[in-house]
Amino acid sequence: MFDTVLVANRGEIAVRVIRTLRALGVRSVAVFSDADADARHVREADTAVRIGPAPAAESYLSVERLLEAAARTGAQAVHPGYGFLAENAAFARACEEAGLVFIGPPADAIALMGDKIRAKETVEAAGVPVVPGGRDPELAEAARALGAPVLLKPSAGGGGKGMRLVRDLTVLDEEIAAARREARTSFGDDTLLVERWIDRPRHIEIQVLADGHGNVLHLGERECSLQRRHQKVVEEAPSVLLDEATRAAMGEAAVQAARSCGYRGAGTVEFIVPGGDPSQYYFMEMNTRLQVEHPVTELVTGLDLVEWQLRVAAGERLPFAQSDITLTGHAVEARICAEDPARGFLPSGGTVLLLDEPEGDGVRTDSGLSEGTEVGSLYDPMLSKVIAHGPDRATALRRLRAALDRTVTLGVQTNAGFLRRLLAHPAVVAGDLDTGLVERVVDDLVPAEVPEEVYEAAAAVRLEALKPRAEGWTDPFSVPNGWRLGGTPKPPVFHLRVREPVAYTPRGVHTVTGDRVSVTLDGVRHTFRRAGDWLGRDGDAWQVRDHDPVAASLNRAAHAGADSLTAPMPGTVTVVKVAVGDEVTAGQSLLVVEAMKMEHVISAPHAGTVAELDVTPGSTVAMDQVLAVIAPLEEAAG
Repeated sequence: MFDTVLVANRGEIAVRVIRTLRALGVRSVAVFSDADADARHVREADTAVRIGPAPAAESYLSVERLLEAAARTGAQAVHPGYGFLAENAAFARACEEAGLVFIGPPADAIALMGDKIRAKETVEAAGVPVVPGGRDPELAEAARALGAPVLLKPSAGGGGKGMRLVRDLTVLDEEIAAARREARTSFGDDTLLVERWIDRPRHIEIQVLADGHGNVLHLGERECSLQRRHQKVVEEAPSVLLDEATRAAMGEAAVQAARSCGYRGAGTVEFIVPGGDPSQYYFMEMNTRLQVEHPVTELVTGLDLVEWQLRVAAGERLPFAQSDITLTGHAVEARICAEDPARGFLPSGGTVLLLDEPEGDGVRTDSGLSEGTEVGSLYDPMLSKVIAHGPDRATALRRLRAALDRTVTLGVQTNAGFLRRLLAHPAVVAGDLDTGLVERVVDDLVPAEVPEEVYEAAAAVRLEALKPRAEGWTDPFSVPNGWRLGGTPKPPVFHLRVREPVAYTPRGVHTVTGDRVSVTLDGVRHTFRRAGDWLGRDGDAWQVRDHDPVAASLNRAAHAGADSLTAPMPGTVTVVKVAVGDEVTAGQSLLVVEAMKMEHVISAPHAGTVAELDVTPGSTVAMDQVLAVIAPLEEAAG
């Protein structure tokens, strides 16, 4: 076993790897950018090395700086985690050339499976069923031969980026051209492949584990069909769709896929499965790294996958056979991301003011957070994962919903409440899943209105802050008791804002103690956690800010009907296409704001003139910050 391992990643996966290194008695080395100087993974490692400025290209993606950090700290091996350089064959080769062990598969296996076309051809030759399709240069001909609908995919891509579903072949040429542009922009390679589209498919993947002595086995499957925009949000093991015979057949196919590329370490073979006929499964791709969802496999097998990555990389032989692998109970994982469901799941950010992450009673949380963590816009939005295990699926789901109820992350908006409601959806409870389910039901899972008790709790906090204190002097005119000179007392009115301004008069019974506030409305008691101007319960959180109607009115009057364009998310302005004084048309693209690998275009709400422009390319902006003001065009005289 190694003495020292450098973890070439950040956030929750870095913390997760460090936990196993500590358990094995292996010294851990963390790396960090300037933005992560106080991050949790830095504090938990045995030592840490600064590797550059905040942009990933100058820090976590810098092979030279990572190798230098390994050399300076005496590391013998590098664990890449996932994301960043985890599936970069050049990085694996660079580690080997530097005398370091790359804790992952051989570089050739990464390169082969990273090319979707070569991967598909390789596994098909090994007898693994693949989705019917075609590739460049006969892409259009293959698509027309398959018949609509078809799916266009970048050969070099992953994570759903650049994929386009074509249901009408009369627009095939335009869709291919658009897919090439997206692929070139995202991956620097516009090579495409086309596959038959399978309606309402399920996404099922098999965990494989291989050593350097010719032993390859599988650890069962994970159901990953709950996705939004091709990104997994909930995963579970095992899948309710598979019987033992299908599980064994898919597992053997995954083993053959791993053998076909000379795999070593932990990896995942992903299959697309028609929900109506699970026996007809097709290879999609192989992820040559540890998966985000690996904890569900760990909980049902009792194996620490990071430990076995390390042991295999150190040259050890797997001490168990396929017949020794058993799946016990059921596990489900939910990914907690910095995003705001009420704003169309746009990225969020801020400082974590209050954090409560559940553990115990069949519940595990893998997290990179701590109170005081600054969640910025430079890196992936995933913050943590909450995983539950139980003797059966119903118990695991119930435990996970309860754990999400107890999850508190105030200061940063997350999707925890949305995930709790998703896990209670009848189709999810029944196991009737497919990759389009979340998109079909998403509107039912995002409340349209802010509950009244949120405003009641916010008013209670403000009333508590204004109460007379036992010591010192209190200005009697500052006490909100409704007293009026020569008149009947009127209840106080608080001008508050969550999404839209609200004038709210409290009407309930309140208790405010420490970081909790309880309000009773119509005989029902509601309890919130609080920090700053944030309130949270049941996984949901609301930032309730004070609203000044007079200032807002003056601002509207000053701009005489102009529209202020504000940042929909915290991020960086990457493109500015206009200048003050420019005339613009309705819908014209004016600026681009980027955060957490997502771009958002800011467009003109109407024809007009750019009256104000408060940002330049490279400007860092907060959510709701004014970016520009568009004044309406003056009507022609006469």
